[in-house]
Amino acid sequence: FQICFLLFAVLYIVSYFIITRYKRKADEQEDEDAIVNRISLFLSTFTLAVSAGAVLLLPFSIISNEILLSFPQNYYIQWLNGSLIHGLWNLASLFSNLCLFVLMPFAFFFLESEGFAGLKKGIRARILETLVMLILLALLILGIVWVASALIDNDAASMESLYDLWEFYLPYLYSCISLMGCLLLLLCTPVGLSRMFTVMGQLLVKPTILEDLDEQMYIITLEEEAIQRRLNGVSSTVEYQTVELERELEKVKSKKTNLERRKKASAWERNLVYPAVMILLLTETSISVLLVAFNILYLLVDETAMPKGSGGPGIGNASLSTFGFVGAALEIILIFYLMVSSVVGFYSLRFFENFTPKKDDTTMTKIIGNCVSILVLSSALPVMSRTLGITRFDLLGDFGRFNWLGNFYIVLSYNLLFAIMTTLCLVRKFTSAVREELLKALGLDKLHLSNNPRDSEIKPSANGHQKTL
Repeated sequence: FQICFLLFAVLYIVSYFIITRYKRKADEQEDEDAIVNRISLFLSTFTLAVSAGAVLLLPFSIISNEILLSFPQNYYIQWLNGSLIHGLWNLASLFSNLCLFVLMPFAFFFLESEGFAGLKKGIRARILETLVMLILLALLILGIVWVASALIDNDAASMESLYDLWEFYLPYLYSCISLMGCLLLLLCTPVGLSRMFTVMGQLLVKPTILEDLDEQMYIITLEEEAIQRRLNGVSSTVEYQTVELERELEKVKSKKTNLERRKKASAWERNLVYPAVMILLLTETSISVLLVAFNILYLLVDETAMPKGSGGPGIGNASLSTFGFVGAALEIILIFYLMVSSVVGFYSLRFFENFTPKKDDTTMTKIIGNCVSILVLSSALPVMSRTLGITRFDLLGDFGRFNWLGNFYIVLSYNLLFAIMTTLCLVRKFTSAVREELLKALGLDKLHLSNNPRDSEIKPSANGHQKTL
């Protein structure tokens, strides 16, 4: 218990600093609203800590199994045993259900509540309204699950089992949420895997091939001075022109800052770090696709390859990887890589673009939505990793009780869709430059058939050349 408490305390502190970094400071004005925002902040921090624990759960279990195999009689790792791992999985499942169905809805309704009409305004009135809304939401979800169960499996035994809230209803509901999370990961992860190259290209300094940075700095400085003179000459009454010129000036200053950073970067950083990172990303993505392809073959020839196939040898009894500790380390790297890619892909989707948190300018409502989204993604990550064959670790606790994990057609279709979508996203990413040139050659560039400008890395330089990722 002490170990679980210490681990969660560390995650809670880290989550608190992350949320306060993005939370809008202007939300805390009145006394009552300040208390409500503080309670919502604590609940959101708790949810984000649970999400981080769900992400770290599978890598921690894999590395613990390898450590127990390497040092079975070591006195200093006696605390690391199977009961601890099982307890962590059960706690992660319990807290995920608690945050998803109780704490986050309570935080949202509590934040939006004002108290019923006719009652004295205050914290108690807002709590009462929140509790009533939670009861109505629970009844609504219960009715939806009943209707879904009647449509899918119209059996008296399955309908009666819904009365058992703890043993069947909540695991069944969490299984549905996990399936939705896996479908969301299926949509976000391939997009994120291709988007990672663009993101890393923006963070790192690219090699200066066929470029004259001094000439570009001179041009961008002249452009900045020209916009500044136009801005000084525009009358203050013409507001829309002033706003437009200020936006152009901010863009030019951003470009100038990037050029200055590239100019100050060392030759080692430009010519070695960037290619090495890009090769590493390509290697990890290729390994992920190959593992999924091999898992598809295993599913076709071996029933034990199913996520719900066998019980497994247990913690500390056998290695989960064919290559031992090296293979386990590779699995952990791929799991973290998939999680980061899924988050990048989630915020890259058009539907969630405006959902991206901003530093010191994110409302509590948006923070709650982000915490719920991260919780759904992180809770589905172990299930996705096991379904895709990234790891052979058998899911413990309620994570392994999902009925759809035993459906061969769902698992096979999931693997096929992931491999196909990831391959198509990568092909689209690395052939964008060729596609742009073909459209220009055919005169179809004016029809806007090319990719989104944010995905394109083609940038004209001062000497007339073009470079692409």
